[in-house]
Amino acid sequence: MPSMLERIKHFARSPQGRRATEELRRAAADPRRRAQGRRLLERLRGGHR
Repeated sequence: MPSMLERIKHFARSPQGRRATEELRRAAADPRRRAQGRRLLERLRGGHR
């Protein structure tokens, strides 16, 4: 059974992986999406205190 890293590499090289990567790049370039991502990360890092 391939390791998780190998599976990720295989996906990233596939057409679906390339498409997902391109979508993420476009979303990261959009300031509104970038702010959404930042807020999500803050919530995940902060946890429920």
